[in-house]
Amino acid sequence: MKVALFITCLNDTMYPGTGKAVVRLLTRLGHEVEFPQAQTCCGQMHFNTGYRRQALPMVRGFAEAFAGYDAIVTPSASCGAMVRDWHPKLAADSGDRALAARVEALTPKVYELSEFLVDVLGVTDVGAYFPYRVTYHPTCHSLRMLHVADRPLRLLRAVRGIDLVELPEATECCGFGGTFALKNSEVSAAMCADKVTNVRRTGAEALCSADNSCLMHIGGALSRTRSGVRTVHLAEILASTEEDRT
Repeated sequence: MKVALFITCLNDTMYPGTGKAVVRLLTRLGHEVEFPQAQTCCGQMHFNTGYRRQALPMVRGFAEAFAGYDAIVTPSASCGAMVRDWHPKLAADSGDRALAARVEALTPKVYELSEFLVDVLGVTDVGAYFPYRVTYHPTCHSLRMLHVADRPLRLLRAVRGIDLVELPEATECCGFGGTFALKNSEVSAAMCADKVTNVRRTGAEALCSADNSCLMHIGGALSRTRSGVRTVHLAEILASTEEDRT
């Protein structure tokens, strides 16, 4: 299977270790992963702020960069949802029929990491080892747009050594929401404070999620309150093995 890594802007710029973890994990499972150098922003920030016309070149660029792959895997439900839900609509509204056709053919091949592992590869035990107490935060885009349901949890439950504990009120938003955190900072901070309180109640050593944007938001509050809880992306847990620690 010819697999492409859609890294996303945030991961590429601030969390490159997450992308490397995806490559290590999929390589361990027997797949060759390519990184299309032409990939850029998916246009989510532009689209969410009302600049639909300015997002269209990024839709076109995505279709060109990822053409020819059997699967496009991303460690971001947020950007994955932008591509799958909104790229077809933006392409259709553009009046460019050729672009709309390319996008319609391409977007079903875009998978958030847990979807790809569980639904396409048919695995939940990826041979991971992570001997820590962990709680999991399901992000809004993963739940409400991509509908990944319990796929990440099924993968985490199969990790050897992990002590996986339930997060109270797990499905409540952390308050990030991209530009929402900037435009409504007080509300966002209050929502994040509630999330941090629930994380600390679990006694977890690490908070896991499938979106680094949410982990960045919650992690900042965890650090400021000196909670001792670190944040770790799902991909990094799944890529970790006992051999790595010996």
